[in-house]
Amino acid sequence: MSCVLGFDVGSKLTGVAVGNPFTASARALTTVTVRDGEPDWQRIDALRKEWLPETFIVGLPLTLDGGEQPASRAARRFADQLQKRYGLPVAFVDERHSSQDAAHRFAEARASGLKRRRDAAHIDAEAAAVIVERWLIESSTPSAVDH
Repeated sequence: MSCVLGFDVGSKLTGVAVGNPFTASARALTTVTVRDGEPDWQRIDALRKEWLPETFIVGLPLTLDGGEQPASRAARRFADQLQKRYGLPVAFVDERHSSQDAAHRFAEARASGLKRRRDAAHIDAEAAAVIVERWLIESSTPSAVDH
């Protein structure tokens, strides 16, 4: 597997990250604007063409008790659109606390001088990287099952 693209689906911005299955690592790429519930498909087309992923990973926002919510349905709809548009497999990852993990990573990078305040706009992309890394770790364990 060459790479995977991961998404942290939001109502205004969707974070995008690329993951490497060989190193089980991911890095934030960019954010894609969402207008009227539709992502900028031209931008996603360009990212798919540039990275040529073999799989898409979509963060599934669940309630704290693991239930579905309106944002879960939006993520599932986005995943369905990805699969129909590109014909590639799509896997879900429980994204609970991914935004907090991304904010913590950002704060650490900022404290060490690697990031600046203006980079905070890319925190959604960092959340997508957290989601991709979770999937890479889960999929490398023998008992891992796609959702």
